[in-house]
Formats: sequence, C-alpha cells, structure tokens
Amino acid sequence: MSNGKTVLITGASSGIGEALAERFADDRYELVLTARSVDKLQGLASRLTSQYGLVARVIPADLEAPDGAKALFDEVKRQNLTIDALVNNAGFGLQGAFAELDLEGQLRIMQLNMSALVALTKLFLSDLIARKGKLLNVASTAAFQPGPNMAIYCATKAFVLSFSEAIAEELADTGVTVTALCPGPTATGFADRAGAGEIMLFKVMTPMTSEAVAKIGYAGFKQGRRVVIAGALNWLMAQSIRFAPRRLATVIAKRVMSA
Repeated sequence: MSNGKTVLITGASSGIGEALAERFADDRYELVLTARSVDKLQGLASRLTSQYGLVARVIPADLEAPDGAKALFDEVKRQNLTIDALVNNAGFGLQGAFAELDLEGQLRIMQLNMSALVALTKLFLSDLIARKGKLLNVASTAAFQPGPNMAIYCATKAFVLSFSEAIAEELADTGVTVTALCPGPTATGFADRAGAGEIMLFKVMTPMTSEAVAKIGYAGFKQGRRVVIAGALNWLMAQSIRFAPRRLATVIAKRVMSA
C-alpha cells in the first residue's frame, strides 16, 4: 500500500537513480521515473510495480535540452500529479583536458548538471513547500575540490553542493528539507560515458555499488541531513581537503583524474 506520497526521480534508468527508485519504492512512495532511456525506464517501472504493488509512472525527458525541465514539469502537471519529493539525480561528466574537449559536450554537462537541476527545483518548489516535502540533489565528492581533467564536471558538482546548502537554509522554516548526496567512485555507467574508466581514481579506490550509495543517501534524506557523503573513506578524503593547501589539492586531483 502506498504511503500517499509521490517522488520524481531524474536519471532513474540506471545506476544510483535506479537504486534510489528501489529505496523509495520500499518505503511505499509512488514513483515518477524519468530519463531518456524509455525501454529501461519501462522495465524498471514494471518490475517495481510488480514487486511493491505501487504505481510507477514513466515520463521520458531529455534534460540536456534547454527546454527539457519545463517540458517535464508541464507533463507532470498535465497528468495531475503532485510531487512530495524531488530527486535531481541526472548528470554526467567527460574526462580530458578542458582545452581538448569539445565545447558542445562541456555545455551539455552544465545544462544537465546545473541548469536542469535548478529549473526543476524552482518549478516544483511551490509543491514541495505546500506539502512540506523533501529535495535530494545528487552531487559528488568531486564537489569538494577543483578537478583538473574533469574541470567542468567537478565545477558543476561544486555548484550543486553550494546551491543545495544555500537553499536548505533558506527553506529551514518551511518544513522542506534539502539534502546533497555526495558519492565517491561508484560502479555505474558514469565512468564509461565519461571516458574515465582507466583513470587512477578508479584504480586506487574500489567503487561502491549503486545500491550502497542509495542506501546511505536515502537514510540521510529521511533524516533531513543537508550533506551526506557516502562511505567512510570518501568522507575522510572530502574532509582532508579542508586542511590541505588548495594548490596541493588541485595537483593531487589532477593525478587521480588522469589515466
């Protein structure tokens, strides 16, 4: 039986998004799943509906398109759905020197990781405030330091973390909680799409599973924590940046983000 609440999850077709959908379904949320991969979304929706006896809707969306967030919002409203929780999970990166990567790809990262996230947050915020809802933005441990060879990706995740913490304080008296989930290396399709499968970071650290990240992130989300770093080692590394000279942290980041 549903708990009477509905969650919208972006980037839900695989990886952390799919694992978070499982967590929400287990907690009896009805689901609105969105991504570009329609077949994967429909397969996930069918499985979760069968397993949990809940309604899982699929609304395909291309959030890399400038009008993608507004189109998704309009479709949610057209279907008369009210969102109690919003999970901004969709995102990607590209590995390589900024000077060598194409401009279009970098701008698409910024559009998906930042612009679409901000637009969806703004568009759904009145619903969240009215229902004392909850917001989960997926950032990264990459948010804690500059990232040479993944410069734009790390900068976008720093934006997500800063934005999330700022609006969490703005909304503190509304009943709305805002959580930034910061995973480290995770076994998803992210590295393959980013061309980062051979970088040192993925060789020196054992990636966490999407399921482990989602479990930690969901627990923090339920508690209303503002920042959740998944994994003790990731937490330690993120905290250590605070005490290292920024130039040194940047040099180290360049090494671990190189093949």
